[in-house]
Amino acid sequence: MPLGLVALAVGGFGIGLTEFVIMGLLPEVAADFAVSEATAGWLISGYALAVVVGALGLTIATTRLPRKQVLLGLLLLFIAGNLISAIAPTYQLMLIGRVVAALCHGAFFGIGAVLAADLVAPQRKAAAVAMMFTGLTAANVLGVPLGTLLGQAAGWRSTFWAITAVGVVAWFGILALVPRSASTATTGSVRNELRAFRSGQVWLSIVVTVLGFGGMFGAFTYIAYTLTEVSGFSSGAVPWLLVVVGAGLFVGNYLGGRAADRSVDRTLLAVLVALAVVLAGFALTAHSQVATVVWLFLMGVFGFATVPGLQTRVMHYAAGAPTLASGANIAAFNLGNALGAWAGGSAIAAGLGYTSPLWAGSLITVGGLLVMAYARLSRPSPALMPA
Repeated sequence: MPLGLVALAVGGFGIGLTEFVIMGLLPEVAADFAVSEATAGWLISGYALAVVVGALGLTIATTRLPRKQVLLGLLLLFIAGNLISAIAPTYQLMLIGRVVAALCHGAFFGIGAVLAADLVAPQRKAAAVAMMFTGLTAANVLGVPLGTLLGQAAGWRSTFWAITAVGVVAWFGILALVPRSASTATTGSVRNELRAFRSGQVWLSIVVTVLGFGGMFGAFTYIAYTLTEVSGFSSGAVPWLLVVVGAGLFVGNYLGGRAADRSVDRTLLAVLVALAVVLAGFALTAHSQVATVVWLFLMGVFGFATVPGLQTRVMHYAAGAPTLASGANIAAFNLGNALGAWAGGSAIAAGLGYTSPLWAGSLITVGGLLVMAYARLSRPSPALMPA
């Protein structure tokens, strides 16, 4: 395994921790700033929308710059944003800090995914992308539960101070372990990168990403409320339940990468069907604590098993200019996050209860499944992708 993949995973860990840890701390943050659940949810959806802007804007702006230096610069932006969040005296400044940190997210994973794929043999590309995204799963397995525990014990600000420190460590990891070739390799011209968007399959893949991941986040954004208000768990149990989700994410990322190297489209179709069923089943049985633990694990498995395949599919159809398309797909993941957070928050605000985000997520996932089925049927040639 190239050490560069480890470095990219370290960076992914820090960024993933920033994105996801707020979910376990959302009740504490909302209470501290005296805002509603739906308003606090903008710390998640606002972050996601900023990722969309950064993924496209910063990727275009850094097109002709060396990849390694770009990644290091993006991590400096990440550090600054989390520092602002840690010291924010108001909700508005906290939101600004989240936006600043989010700007680096899409470009980092977009450029990093292309670099990861370039470090391995062609038949291992999906597995390499999955390795990079292992940082995200590790953030959920270890970082989010521990960050939530730290935030509950010492105040949520302490968690963001810790994330700032993680960002510094990640910066030095990229500096030391990403190979020298990344210091000279660039993404090429903007015009060449834009040509990738002539492919209808690129656009279909991006829509599947928005809906497939949006379904997962429709449920996950407000999971702390579901666990405490419906399933009857104490707030102190939430971090440990997030470990269960994180374990599922880790398993799903690994298995999804291996399956996608054999058959991208069939893997995505099967996983989206399973995710829609899991979210609906969770909504029906959320009152049972035993069933909830099982559903949390399965939600993690199928929610993240789509990631390697979705990213690989976009990069494949983008052909010789995959960097901007890769960044656009990272933006699509986070547009899906924003869609899911908005849908779940709207359902709660409408008085539909704390299981309503699960139903919203299942419906959004079904939409992604339908688009994926159309994308497979309308492929230019079966030879272009694994069956």
